[in-house]
Amino acid sequence: MALDELKENDQEFDDRGIKYVVESSLYDRIKPIKVDYVTSAMGAGFNIMGNMPVQPSSCGSSCGSC
Repeated sequence: MALDELKENDQEFDDRGIKYVVESSLYDRIKPIKVDYVTSAMGAGFNIMGNMPVQPSSCGSSCGSC
């Protein structure tokens, strides 16, 4: 599965066999990045954390579709 292809200004990382790509200028602002695979009662998936400041949404949650 690929969400994006590696570009000239990207950095590529391999963490336990999972490869991911981050634009270099973004990586400089949010590093370090931690990628985990989590399983919970709500399902399973990747949890990606970095030092990016949280932007409040208009509905008061992080739903991203408000």
